[in-house]
Amino acid sequence: MRKIGVSSTLTVYHDGQFWVGTFERIENGKLSVCRVVFGAEPSAEEIQELVCRQWNRLRFSGLVASGAPSKAADNPKRRQREVARELKQHGPSTKAQQALSEEREALAQLRKVDARERREQEKQERFEQRQEKRKRKHRGH
Repeated sequence: MRKIGVSSTLTVYHDGQFWVGTFERIENGKLSVCRVVFGAEPSAEEIQELVCRQWNRLRFSGLVASGAPSKAADNPKRRQREVARELKQHGPSTKAQQALSEEREALAQLRKVDARERREQEKQERFEQRQEKRKRKHRGH
């Protein structure tokens, strides 16, 4: 039987304008990230509700190699020290930021392609309308 290793981390920070939560999920050595904007400072109850009730609605990015070594054989005290260090660290990990920026760029490319197709379609429709109008005028004489 294969074991599936899954760990999740939520980092809540203030980005200068809004309170933001970054969920990092490592599943089988692959990192996926989700960014949630809270607006006002979230209470512990709001965060708990988000994690417990709305976890399935979160849209995680595509999987990216995490580069984090497996910590299954680590000393428990060492793991505890590492967790304490991570809690002191402010903001999301650079891997999470990288995954979010890659997802943002991919969505921007999709929007660009859609907009180009829509413009071409509208241009073609206007051309066909002009042609139809010319034909109607010509038939009228």
